[in-house]
Amino acid sequence: QVQLVESGGGVVQAGGSLRLSCSASGLTLSRAVVKWYRRVPGKLRRYVATIDAIGRTAYDNTVEGRFIISRDSTKNVVYLQMNDLKPQDAAVYTCMSPDGDYWGQGTQVTVSS
Repeated sequence: QVQLVESGGGVVQAGGSLRLSCSASGLTLSRAVVKWYRRVPGKLRRYVATIDAIGRTAYDNTVEGRFIISRDSTKNVVYLQMNDLKPQDAAVYTCMSPDGDYWGQGTQVTVSS
């Protein structure tokens, strides 16, 4: 059974940084496509970033240049480094793999102005 678990969320001041982690069991993230999404209550889930099986990355234009998606194959973890956070980045961040439509439960990010 595949399980994705996010961690690293919290409260940060505007301009600050956080690093989110997406750890997996039952799925080798180094051979999978992994995406981050975020959702604000009452709004649609929005795409954030992707890393594919050969390490290519892509970002939504609202985060490009501030967020970095990466992975540590030795730990089977995908990270989302979030820099220069803005109040509009506050959301529940969820990782997923479209390889099997696997989703984590999400981690809350709060950005205070």
